[in-house]
Amino acid sequence: MTFCLGIKTKHGLVGLSDTRITSGSETTTSKKVYTVNKRKHSFFIMTSGLRSVRDKAITYFSEVIAHQDDSFSKLYQAVNEFGNQVKIVAKEDKANLEESGLQFNLFSIIGGQLEDDPEPKLYLLYPQGNWIEIRKGTPFVIIGNTGFGHPVLKRSFHFEDSLDYALKCAFLAFDATRISANDVDFPIDTVVLKNDEYFTKERRFEQRELEHISAFWNNRLKKAIEELPSQVLSSAFEDFEQILENT
Repeated sequence: MTFCLGIKTKHGLVGLSDTRITSGSETTTSKKVYTVNKRKHSFFIMTSGLRSVRDKAITYFSEVIAHQDDSFSKLYQAVNEFGNQVKIVAKEDKANLEESGLQFNLFSIIGGQLEDDPEPKLYLLYPQGNWIEIRKGTPFVIIGNTGFGHPVLKRSFHFEDSLDYALKCAFLAFDATRISANDVDFPIDTVVLKNDEYFTKERRFEQRELEHISAFWNNRLKKAIEELPSQVLSSAFEDFEQILENT
């Protein structure tokens, strides 16, 4: 499994992915983010699914970028082309994978801004090669291990929030997943793209750099629980007779 998250704000995009690769009983670390930075032309791709499928699709797409990148003026055009490469890989490998009991399950988050895009765009690409755009109404998307990070984002993040705030929410969503699933872990890679800046900034963080944030958050959660205005819940500990007297 994996954890990749893309967030769209009114100020730009934030992305975060773990690097844990699990194969049977073995675990390794590998980058799951691919970036392109050129003049007025910047985007990133984060993927979840079989590593062999991901590497093959990215390799094919890299060759297309080397020869045709300048022909893409809007991000959806690059997304369409990556989808085409995913379809090619599916034709080549899907049947054999399924015969071996494996799924062709390459999901991708693609974000960026090209010259004719009015603002940074964010897309979710499915294994079948079709996509949806992530917009203001639901301004984030998770692929891989999705269940544990959603509550953090739904409770705390809004489209109007700053990129700094979005990155904090992204880390807490990852941290909630990390402590709940043994196949998601550090190091993490982050990407940030500001509106009209056309340069995706990448950064890798090791656990030792961020464990103080996890500890701070855990302590604040415990304190918040202790301070909850929960007097009404105390009735759960009262005897039935006491409940009758209080009603």
